[in-house]
Amino acid sequence: MKRLLIVDDDPNIVMALDYLMRSKGLDVSIARNGGEALQALEAGRFDLVLLDITMPDVDGFEICATIKAHPEWRSTHVVFLSAKSKQEDINRGLELGATDYIVKPFSTRFLSRRVLEILDVQ
Repeated sequence: MKRLLIVDDDPNIVMALDYLMRSKGLDVSIARNGGEALQALEAGRFDLVLLDITMPDVDGFEICATIKAHPEWRSTHVVFLSAKSKQEDINRGLELGATDYIVKPFSTRFLSRRVLEILDVQ
């Protein structure tokens, strides 16, 4: 079973994504801020991280850079989910090594299809 980490400080988004991704057969863990995300990554391996950028402690860009710099985590897919829609933010996320960058608000149908495609899950 593929493992997914959802990192977002908005409880409504977390709850909706948790339900959506579990319904697709994924093993889901949740982190409500950057610190919790780093703790979760230390505790276990994930195939994909859905990552918000704007959070109260460690921002998503820094978390992505940390994931991609860590020898055991660098193969983890990162998909940014962010309200930051400026091209410079999208470029920065992709340059840091993210697999994709999806702007909020997003279609849950599109997001679930994209996550399953990235994870190569039928």
